[in-house]
Amino acid sequence: MDTVQLDDFLAGWIGVSALKTCIFQARLQAGEGYKNTLQCVLRIFKNEHAVGFFKGLSFPLASVALYNSLALGVFSNTQRLICQYRYGECRQTPSLADLTAASAVVGLVTVTIGAPVDLVKIRLQMQTQPVSTAKLNLVGTGSIRSIAMPDQAVYRGPVHCISSILRNEGIPGMYRGVGAMVLRDVPGYCLYFVPYMLLCNWMTAEGSSTPSACSVWLAGGVAGTISWGTSTPMDVIKSRLQADGVLETKYKGVLHCIRQSYHKEGLRVFFRGTTVNAIRGFPMSAAMFLGYELSLKAIRGQQTEPEPNT
Repeated sequence: MDTVQLDDFLAGWIGVSALKTCIFQARLQAGEGYKNTLQCVLRIFKNEHAVGFFKGLSFPLASVALYNSLALGVFSNTQRLICQYRYGECRQTPSLADLTAASAVVGLVTVTIGAPVDLVKIRLQMQTQPVSTAKLNLVGTGSIRSIAMPDQAVYRGPVHCISSILRNEGIPGMYRGVGAMVLRDVPGYCLYFVPYMLLCNWMTAEGSSTPSACSVWLAGGVAGTISWGTSTPMDVIKSRLQADGVLETKYKGVLHCIRQSYHKEGLRVFFRGTTVNAIRGFPMSAAMFLGYELSLKAIRGQQTEPEPNT
């Protein structure tokens, strides 16, 4: 049996049933003037009506299947490669260190796709009002000032957003905030896949080779809540770096963004959106893992010797 398998990637593609887009998260973390999630929801509805809740949706929707396929495929194949290298058998049950290493690799690999996707999503979602107002709400100066600017959004859509960034900043511009994303995703995926695997193993009945659908759903949901909840501080910095630069560049890098954010808004700013992240992490991850496991089982059919990751 080959060590590297493509069915993990295919199952990840088919099994995706939740979106990674959340406009409340972007507005709370990268914007100003929102005290809590409820106020954010009410203000979006008041200023932009129902359509405001779907800003920046099309691009993540088109790429989420590819992103999750890459994450799940890389994790499964990396852990098999590690087991093949360490134990001489890819079906060997991975240790905690093996799972952690495989999860870290996922964080490094997926950022190549995740950074541009999140950048476009954040830029589109931050277009709440005319350019001048949106920019002031984004970076903040201690007061809101009125500036005579065209009463229109900077970007007409995802394609225009990408072309504008490439024209003005080149390819490096598409990876703005990539450092913060690596610092978020490497530990984030470790706290995603490791708890999932441990919980699945713990909830699998003795004598059973694979966890039940209910166990997969619950383990995936808990893992999502843990991962997204704990990654919020760096997620705030990533969102601010990616939202910055529409009219001018305010933050020079990760450390500068951390210092400026703390100086102006205090320690609490790094926990903006924690509730949203934790709540959305459960159903999103539960659905994704369940869809992946069921798709993988259907693709592979009946197996006499199940894979350790399922």
